[in-house]
Amino acid sequence: MDMKKQVPICEQDPKVRAKNFDEVCLGYTKEQAIAEATRCLECKNPLCVMGCPVSVPIPEFISKVKTGDFMDAFKIISECNTLPAICGRVCPQESQCEKKCVRGIKGESIAIGKLERFVADYAMEIGMRRPHSHEKNGKKVAVIGSGPSGLACAGDLVKYGYDVTIFEALHEAGGVLVYGIPEFRLPKEDVVKKEIAMLLHMGVKIETNTIIGKSVTIDQLFDEEGFDAVFIGSGAGLPKFMGIKGENANGVFSANEYLTRSNLMKAFDENSLTPIMRAKKVAVVGGGNVAMDAARTALRLGAETHIIYRRSEKELPARAEEVHHAKEEGVIFDILTNPTEILTDDDGWVKGIRCVKMELTEPDESGRRRPQKIEGSDFTIDVDMVIMSLGTSPNPLIASTTNGLDTNERQCIVADSISGHTSREGVFAGGDAVTGAATVILAMSAGRSAAVGIHDYLSSKERNS
Repeated sequence: MDMKKQVPICEQDPKVRAKNFDEVCLGYTKEQAIAEATRCLECKNPLCVMGCPVSVPIPEFISKVKTGDFMDAFKIISECNTLPAICGRVCPQESQCEKKCVRGIKGESIAIGKLERFVADYAMEIGMRRPHSHEKNGKKVAVIGSGPSGLACAGDLVKYGYDVTIFEALHEAGGVLVYGIPEFRLPKEDVVKKEIAMLLHMGVKIETNTIIGKSVTIDQLFDEEGFDAVFIGSGAGLPKFMGIKGENANGVFSANEYLTRSNLMKAFDENSLTPIMRAKKVAVVGGGNVAMDAARTALRLGAETHIIYRRSEKELPARAEEVHHAKEEGVIFDILTNPTEILTDDDGWVKGIRCVKMELTEPDESGRRRPQKIEGSDFTIDVDMVIMSLGTSPNPLIASTTNGLDTNERQCIVADSISGHTSREGVFAGGDAVTGAATVILAMSAGRSAAVGIHDYLSSKERNS
């Protein structure tokens, strides 16, 4: 065994997986997990932990994997991470914990994410549960949104002894984990629902089909429902568009709508009550993980699929693994390309997308080189569907129906960066609702921090009463 290289992980063949929605990565076997764990140096000053937003004691859990003690490994992870099976699949470990790994200096870093996934999957397979013996303290906390930040916050609050209820606007819990990330990256039945079931077992309650600001307001949660504190983890689900001609045509989708219909409503199934159109040729505008998800979904529905991105491949914000998988499956990358108009037929349906070639100049405020159009380079791609994946912002409904809740110019809720406390007393917020669209693990980190903030706030309030 070459200690400088990661133990390879099995994946579906690209030609096969491009035609199904089964998970691409098949995970480690017990033997492979132990072999990969033996590569860990168990550093006394583990930089990998510093790179983890939720501070999982990585060398400690890997040490348990080395000896085959997977149950203790799960217990160690669960102290810090509410959703390890999910994080092991979708976290950008390569830019966080694995980037800090000492092994990566002269070889490949430890496959920390793959090991975390293995341990969490093992625990779910044998029906292992998290401990939940904390005594109730008689106080109630409402959590708005059942995405990563809400689930993480609820999981920690219930450990403190709070009576926690999550309010979810959709008919199914999980937030972006169920509506935004495709099945081939994150299985719903085998992973997401089982992770949520663990929280329910710990005592967290979830009420679906409840839109805060419509079904009930935050003021009513306090005044009529008797909650002592509220955490807003409602995410950022409001899509952005370019504002170009033809953007309102039939056959133009936001990535959010397209993925929600496919992932949550199973529109890819021909027997679905809400089937989605099956295009022959699709253009996905954008270069992030959501763009990759939309492109790979369209590909699986039978379309020739193009990613249109205005910068170079080096600047793609998507994870390298997702770009690699998309390329393997046959997604076409039209880089240094920017749309200028969506063309339509006489009936108002998409028939093409007009683009211009770009060149990179000096770096902008993001640190990436600024794209600039090349005059006279216009061309057209014939497509019958366009998916806009340009990012999202928070829905303003909650802020607009809550007294004393400050937002910024991006419609994000203003909250303390450590405690999550907002301008409204007793109301906390975290995740994409505060930062705008970010990663699952950063949202979880914000949810955990807010749980501490809520506990400190309510404990202080009780001492001073």
